[in-house]
Amino acid sequence: MKYVNKTVVIGISGGIAAFKVIELIKGLKKENIDVFVIMTKSAEAFVNPEEFHKISGHKVFRTLFEENFNYKTILKNRKVDHIELADKADLFIIIPATANIIGKIAHGIADDFLTTTLLATQAPVMICPSMNVNMWANSVVQENVKKLQSLSYQFLGPDSGMLACGYEGKGRLTNVSKIKKEILTALYKQEQLKGKRIIVTAGGTREPIDNIRFITNRSSGKMGISIAEVCFLQGADVLLLRSRNAIKPRYPIQEATFETADELTSLVKRHASIYNICFHTAAVSDFKVAAQEGKIPSEQALTLRLMPRQKIYTQVKASNPKIKLIAFKAEWKKSGKELLEEARRKLHNSNIDFLVVNDVGKLKQGFDVDTNAAVVVAKNGTYKKFPLQSKRQLANALVEYII
Repeated sequence: MKYVNKTVVIGISGGIAAFKVIELIKGLKKENIDVFVIMTKSAEAFVNPEEFHKISGHKVFRTLFEENFNYKTILKNRKVDHIELADKADLFIIIPATANIIGKIAHGIADDFLTTTLLATQAPVMICPSMNVNMWANSVVQENVKKLQSLSYQFLGPDSGMLACGYEGKGRLTNVSKIKKEILTALYKQEQLKGKRIIVTAGGTREPIDNIRFITNRSSGKMGISIAEVCFLQGADVLLLRSRNAIKPRYPIQEATFETADELTSLVKRHASIYNICFHTAAVSDFKVAAQEGKIPSEQALTLRLMPRQKIYTQVKASNPKIKLIAFKAEWKKSGKELLEEARRKLHNSNIDFLVVNDVGKLKQGFDVDTNAAVVVAKNGTYKKFPLQSKRQLANALVEYII
């Protein structure tokens, strides 16, 4: 693939591995990738900014307020350097990433050119940690890493080996050639789903009992949001149908929101005709409540009447027979064999093309967590098992396998 017109912004923080970025930039330039460099003040202690200026061919950004700074110029031209750079980026990479910069990013601190640009970008972000083994193992650092991973930031490394401080262990910057390969893969994937129109449903429905109360489920929407983001970052035209109580995507994905299953059904019917693929991950209520007007008095016991409702997946292809339909099904504490049998049974009498089944009764799977495992079964009976991993990793794997 030719990477002309692709732009990578590299943020360099104050770690001794900063000198290795020279090799990375040279490698990216050979692939016709435009590279812009941002350095923190601490990074300048390790490498002269002029080195990066020469190999990148661009000014190295170092400070928010240069000597000739005048806010009137900004108001006149409507141009702010860190915003323009944030918008240029197809990919943003922090290398080396110190414990300090990871902490700043995790807590939304924007006190220099690098952190303000990072907060303003909508490009995917890769973080390449490099620090002392004890610093990396520190629970505060690990908590920050976990938070960023849940927000779709990608971490590369660190690796284990001899460190500059004399310690040996995990904390070494990942090999630059591997980082370059990951960058090229990420840029390639940005074109992979060009021309595809994809609907993703996400989150749980709420079914009213009266005008005050409702029944719902524990779905956060994380799995569906992850799939929507993966498809969006790979160039697809994505419509996210998201429940109002679900988490929000990090990227500017077109969306419509719903609360009840009836509202979601209406949205699917309205939009399905012009889309190629539907990932129906939403946790839809299996029952409709015989709701009452007003507020039901609470002085006495109440019996709810729950009525089975028609499954949304049975209605998708009525609007578009050619759409590829991927449905999700939650099960409770079943063996791998039972999951597979249940999936094949459901597929046999449905118009679903792929069914993704996961056991929400197992630890760290399903609702309210950042990890998941699944079995994907195709209409023809073939299947693939995906082990426990982050929902973002699983989303990547599912999209690659199915599409």
